[in-house]
Amino acid sequence: MNNRQERFGLSPSDAAIQLDLIAKVRGVSSAEDFFVRLPNTFKDRRIYGALLNAYVRNRMREKAESLIDEMRDKDYVTHALPYNVMMTLYMNINEYDKVDLMISEMNEKNIKLDIYSYNIWLSSCGLQGSADKMEQVFEQMKLDRSINPNWTTFSTMATMYIKMGKFERAEDCLRRVESRITGRDRIPYHYLLSLYGNVGNKEEVYRVWNIYKSIFPSIPNLGYHAMISSLARMDDIEGAEKIYEEWLSIKTSYDPRIANLLMAAFVYQGNLDKAESFFDHMLEEGGKPNSHTWEILAQGHISERRTSEALSCLKEAFATPGSKSWKPNPANVSSFFKLCEEEADVASKEALESFLRQSGHLKDKAYALLLGMAVTGDELSKKEERTEQIDDNEENDDENGSEMLVSQLQGSL
Repeated sequence: MNNRQERFGLSPSDAAIQLDLIAKVRGVSSAEDFFVRLPNTFKDRRIYGALLNAYVRNRMREKAESLIDEMRDKDYVTHALPYNVMMTLYMNINEYDKVDLMISEMNEKNIKLDIYSYNIWLSSCGLQGSADKMEQVFEQMKLDRSINPNWTTFSTMATMYIKMGKFERAEDCLRRVESRITGRDRIPYHYLLSLYGNVGNKEEVYRVWNIYKSIFPSIPNLGYHAMISSLARMDDIEGAEKIYEEWLSIKTSYDPRIANLLMAAFVYQGNLDKAESFFDHMLEEGGKPNSHTWEILAQGHISERRTSEALSCLKEAFATPGSKSWKPNPANVSSFFKLCEEEADVASKEALESFLRQSGHLKDKAYALLLGMAVTGDELSKKEERTEQIDDNEENDDENGSEMLVSQLQGSL
């Protein structure tokens, strides 16, 4: 490493970027090897921060906590960023009390909270079900002259109010989101469409959609996804199909995630035949089914008590390119196992269990519990799986404000 530094003039900043890339491409173990090979005198807060971010991205709690303790000893934890990174970890594993501890430590050490710190704190309070505490944090935020609440602040609060059933307060926050959109940023419109859909305000969904289309000459697939998803949630399937036809006429490539939304809506309505017909249409349009596509069909077959067909679809889901980033909905797995037990179909149950084992999913608590396996040990994921029936679970950021905050923070690093 010393020779490489001298030959290429590698700076600590370059090394931090390289470590981050290694972690993403080759995995955390390779990033750790890279870190170890660096001279101790070369390891500054940026390099430690890159390794911390790699641990947090992979939800390695013990290693992240050990590393930040080491960073504290080296006086590298003197600004908001490492605290924000740790708070994203605790948000991801649903340990919101640890977010409060991070905020307390920052206050005790007179470390100023930045906009990310406040937004994560707001989300944590909301996910604990405390509107009062969330509003207290917002009041504190307004008193901080270095902070200007942004659209993310209000979309986060709107998300939390929706979870609490406080729709009027949510809509007030959504109006504030709209007033804070600046420049050519499309993302706020996607959140407005999704959140107004969650509130069930169809009129506002269409109003925002028309404004969005009037400002931008073209709408990306994510925009159409947000619109169709919202209409499907409000049972406006006719409207969703019209938007789909509009997208079909202007698309540059076929995005199966958009088709999945309509297929999932048809399955939810109990119309498996229409879902299968739509699947055939997707193939005719050149679309390539992803793992979620096959899982949606499997869910429909499970509802129709077609064990063999459901298993065939699940097999395709596990075999589809990109399946490593997919996890079957535990509710669907549970329903399939229950159907197998009722039909005394041991072979099909064992087949799905084999797929789960081969894909490594049995290391996840959600699946291990379904098979009565022990769930102790650090290798088991503590993240709770969501079990929504309509929404295709590959695109559910609007369901959890913390996911948006985590994504934005990691994008800023």
